[in-house]
Amino acid sequence: MSKRDIGKEILEGIREVKAYKAGARTLRAYTLKEPAPPKIIRTKLKLSQSAFAGLMGVSLRTIQDWEQGRRKPSGPAVALLRIAEQKPDVFIQLS
Repeated sequence: MSKRDIGKEILEGIREVKAYKAGARTLRAYTLKEPAPPKIIRTKLKLSQSAFAGLMGVSLRTIQDWEQGRRKPSGPAVALLRIAEQKPDVFIQLS
């Protein structure tokens, strides 16, 4: 494992910010797509609502509300749903 030089990384970051402000550099931008509905993701993973709630770190009632359209996932839950959809093997390893 190589040692990181945090000071050097910080200085490089400052130089990048200055270059961007001077118009000499562009920033990378990413657009994240919305994950599939929670029920579809859960079904593909072959998990019960209870097991899915446990992996997501939310209550069973929250999963039921999402699946019945009474509430929508937000924040970290959306990020976890993206992982569950795009990298199911990683998501399952969380247990």
